[in-house]
Amino acid sequence: MDMPPPQLPQGADLFGDIERTPATRWREYLPGLMVAVLATLAAASLADRYNAPLTLLALLIGLAMNFLSADRRLTPGLTLASRELLRWAIVLVGARITIEQIIALGPQSLLAVLAIVALTIGAGVLAARLLGFTPAFGTLSGGAVAICGASAAMALSATLGERRVRQAELTLVLVGTSAMSSAALVLYPAICELFKLNDIQAGFVLGASIHDVAQTLGAGYAFSTSAGETATIVKLARVALLAPVLALVALAFPQPLKISGGTRAAPLLPWFVVGFFVVACINSTGMIPVQVSGLAADSAGWMLAVSVAATAIRSPLGEILKTGPKPLLVGIIASLTSLVAALAFAITTL
Repeated sequence: MDMPPPQLPQGADLFGDIERTPATRWREYLPGLMVAVLATLAAASLADRYNAPLTLLALLIGLAMNFLSADRRLTPGLTLASRELLRWAIVLVGARITIEQIIALGPQSLLAVLAIVALTIGAGVLAARLLGFTPAFGTLSGGAVAICGASAAMALSATLGERRVRQAELTLVLVGTSAMSSAALVLYPAICELFKLNDIQAGFVLGASIHDVAQTLGAGYAFSTSAGETATIVKLARVALLAPVLALVALAFPQPLKISGGTRAAPLLPWFVVGFFVVACINSTGMIPVQVSGLAADSAGWMLAVSVAATAIRSPLGEILKTGPKPLLVGIIASLTSLVAALAFAITTL
C-alpha cells in the first residue's frame, strides 16, 4: 500500500507555495479560527496578569495545544490564521511606521542586511560541504535562514529542482527552520537583553537574524514597540531580497522553475511587503489620524498574536525527532552566523 506523502510545515507559508488556502465554505474556517483566537485570549489573560509579552505567551500556549494539529477539521481555519492574518498584520503595522523611520536606519544598515544575507547563505554552503552534503542543500538551508524561513526554502527548492534537492531534504529544512525560528522567538530577545542593546539595536538584530516573519515581529514587539517597528523594517528588507537571491541561484544552478502542478515564477515582491510600504508612505504624509493609526497598531498586534498561536499549533514538532542531528547542523551554523553578524554590526555601528 502506498504511503501518504509527508506533511510539510505550513505555519510560515507567506507566499502560498507550500499549501494553497483551502477552497472551502466560510463555516469550515470557524473551528480552526476559534481555537487560535481562544488560545490568544488565554495568552492575553496571562499577559495582563503577569505583565508578560502577548506574542510569547501565544507561542507557548499554541505549542501546548500542538496535538490539535492532527484534527483535519481545524486545518482551514488554522491555515487562514497562520498565513492570511499574518500578511494583513504586516500591512497594518505600516500605519505605525513612517518613511523617516526607514531612512533613519541609514544606508549602512541596509548594506549590513545585504552582507548578513550573503554571509548566512555562504555559511550554509560551507557547512554543508564540510558535513558531506551538497552545495545545493547548503544553499537551501542557508537561504531559508537568511531570508524568510519556509517560504524561501520552498522557492529555493523549486529553483534548484528535485534532482538537486530531494523531498526528504526539503522536509528536513522546513521542519528545522520552523523549530529554530520558534526557539529564536524565545531566546533572541533574551540575548538582546543580555548584551544590553537599546531598542534600535535590538530591533536590527531581531529583524536581521530571526528566520520567519511571524517570529521576527513577535520577538521585536515582545522586546519593545520601537524594537518591533525596527525589526519589521529590517525583516521586510530581507524578504524583498528573495527575488534577487532566486535569480542568482538560478544562474548558479541552471534549472527550470517548477513546482508540483506546473510551472510558476516566484513573485518579484510579495503584495504584503508592497502594502506595508504603501501604508507607511501614506502615514508619513500625516493623512492617517492618530486614533486610526493606534487602532491599526492594536489590530495588527492581535492579528499577529493569533497568527503566532496558529503557527505554533500547526508546527510539526514530532517530525523533528525522526531525523538525525547532522543535517540540522547546517541550519544551526547558518543561524549562528546571522545572529553573530547582526550582533556585531548592532554593537559596533548602531
